[in-house]
Amino acid sequence: MLAMLAVTAPAAWAQSRVKDIATLQSARDNQLVGYGLVVGLQGSGDSLRNAPFTEQSMRSMLDNLGIATAEGRARLKNIAAVIVTANLPAFVRQGSRIDVSVSSLGDATSLGGGQLVMTPLRAANGEIYAVAQGPVSISGFQAQGQAETVSRGTPTAGRISGGAIVEREVEADFSAEHALTLQLRNPDFTTAIAITDAINSFGTVQYGMNPAREIDSRTIAITKPKNISAARFIAGIENLTVQTASPARVVLDERTGTVVIGQDVRISKVAISHGTLTVRVTETPTVVQPGPFSDGETAVEPNTFIDVSEVGTQLGTVDGTDLQNLVEGLNRLGVGPTDIIAILQAIKSAGAMQAEVVVQ
Repeated sequence: MLAMLAVTAPAAWAQSRVKDIATLQSARDNQLVGYGLVVGLQGSGDSLRNAPFTEQSMRSMLDNLGIATAEGRARLKNIAAVIVTANLPAFVRQGSRIDVSVSSLGDATSLGGGQLVMTPLRAANGEIYAVAQGPVSISGFQAQGQAETVSRGTPTAGRISGGAIVEREVEADFSAEHALTLQLRNPDFTTAIAITDAINSFGTVQYGMNPAREIDSRTIAITKPKNISAARFIAGIENLTVQTASPARVVLDERTGTVVIGQDVRISKVAISHGTLTVRVTETPTVVQPGPFSDGETAVEPNTFIDVSEVGTQLGTVDGTDLQNLVEGLNRLGVGPTDIIAILQAIKSAGAMQAEVVVQ
């Protein structure tokens, strides 16, 4: 059976809430970035010879704390220079906590057990909006010996949950908004019209007006009725359910062998022959010893064995009039995910697939 074949479960026309398929344009995140130091590492930090900026930052930090540092090269291994990133959510207030991500900048091997020292986080305008500090949590590890190294995940990157405190708010007065804009996460004209009609039906019953009008496949303009707050009006809109339509699409990930087929994908009846040619070369050298009391030398006689095999050359048919028939047809071929990716690409090239193919 096809183990790696993933299939989208929802039907072509699914009921979804407006809040799940569209976002409010005035409510956007802002990205923050900062440079800091992680201390307390167990010998897995930057080697200060190869990362001179780490030593410069360390000396600058100690000078700011009133500690004079001696001249000469430091040989510490428990400190690492890092880049700290975070997303500042919309409508966040001063004093709120947000999560931050920490990534090594030098040649540190692990940030496990480290503590991020107070790091200002700046926005694109250069202003400081948050300050991060706290213990770094990583999801990977690395163990190294003289002959072998074992690692899992990325031990040089981690997160600090609630590690940053918001120091400055993004100026926004949502209550004074009168013209609002909804943006669809997946642009589609049919879905945009469905959302517009649902909002207008709601507005006609509640406020005696049509507050929404579609702009394009992604954007819907909304006019807030009078005598109601913008927050209360959006709360009434975002829970409306609409029928969403998605395009026929096949997503192929060649790195992981994952295949995702949408509900609307159709394939005309085609005959498929897919074979795998395997060439195996085996070297079994033989050591030949000279006879006793002879002047011969020990020699190695090469011995090569080549085996060629071809499997899966049978001819099969696939008629994907619906998703179930398509999956059953691919399963009957008895091929793996990598072969299925090649087959679907060939079917698309033959013009027998009515869908968009996305290769990641």
